[in-house]
Amino acid sequence: MRMIRQGLAGAVALATVASVNAAGYQITTVAEGLNHPWSLAFLPDGRMLVTERAGDLRLLSADGELQAEPVAGVPEAFVDGQAGLFEVILDPEFADNQRLFLSYACGTLASNNTCLASARFNGEALDDVQEVFRAEPGKRGAAHYGGRIAFLDDHTLVMGLGDAFVLREEAQNKGNHLGGLVRLNRDGSVPEDNPWVGQSGIKPELYSIGHRNVQGMVWDAANQRLLSHEHGPRGGDELNLIQPGKNYGWPVISYGVDYNGAVITPYTEKPGLEQPITEWTPSIAPSGMTLYTADLFPEWQGNLFISALAGRHVRRVELSGNEVIAEESLFGELNARFRDVRTGPDGALYLLTDSPEGKVLRVTP
Repeated sequence: MRMIRQGLAGAVALATVASVNAAGYQITTVAEGLNHPWSLAFLPDGRMLVTERAGDLRLLSADGELQAEPVAGVPEAFVDGQAGLFEVILDPEFADNQRLFLSYACGTLASNNTCLASARFNGEALDDVQEVFRAEPGKRGAAHYGGRIAFLDDHTLVMGLGDAFVLREEAQNKGNHLGGLVRLNRDGSVPEDNPWVGQSGIKPELYSIGHRNVQGMVWDAANQRLLSHEHGPRGGDELNLIQPGKNYGWPVISYGVDYNGAVITPYTEKPGLEQPITEWTPSIAPSGMTLYTADLFPEWQGNLFISALAGRHVRRVELSGNEVIAEESLFGELNARFRDVRTGPDGALYLLTDSPEGKVLRVTP
């Protein structure tokens, strides 16, 4: 691997933060030449899988060599604007069943939404590919799909969705999936303890509603909590503690305004609608998220790391309970749009840069 930059964490800290732990780091390039990489998964044998928004799943060797040909068998994604291939995540029992999951935009420009597929990875290609979920209804346009996934302790999965951008009011409608989080069994069936199961006119897959465009998802097993973040409009990006059956308010409440400066709602809070743990105005455009639980950076234990597109940094967030007590902007010296951040099995942080010549970067002490 080739070293590209050295820096000092803590160089950019928010004025409102009382204290930030500084740590030296170095950044090396693992792989480059990726077409808008979106998500990263680590295989047990040391190899890595990376999705490209343009629709390909790429395989990296353990030493970071990008295999020339994309992985075969990937379901066809609708690719346009924000639409394409999104998350790749391994089944919790991957060592036994070799299954993984892919989220992607499916359909046509006139009628599309977010799909979820399950497949078996045989070491070189995908087989036994099954579409297990398709968000409804089909909508026009190519924006706001969500696509991030987290597995809970019971091996059900939660996937974040989007409001389709032009249908934001539908995020309050439990009769569709727009602007919701859905919880599914791995075969796509509905868990019996989902919050609205059996209620007439409500999609049983829904786990929570009132979201705009969920782009980060983490299950914190130690604290038994699900955390997600989502894009606000112009400002009002949110970090949320997700609880089943709750309404997170979009677009009835928001800390942001429309892109032309128009007021979307005069309210930032209302009874019965959940408040974010924190919000970011101006917008940082949060994308991926990881909870750091490794030993390589002991001072970062238990911190969230949130990749940011518009912010061109990775935001380190320190929590005490469900309260943010410190934030820090890292890796801004690279001046890159960061699409994803992951904790590697070696304890390093891995970053994906959002570019037609995107990179996989590795952060070590």
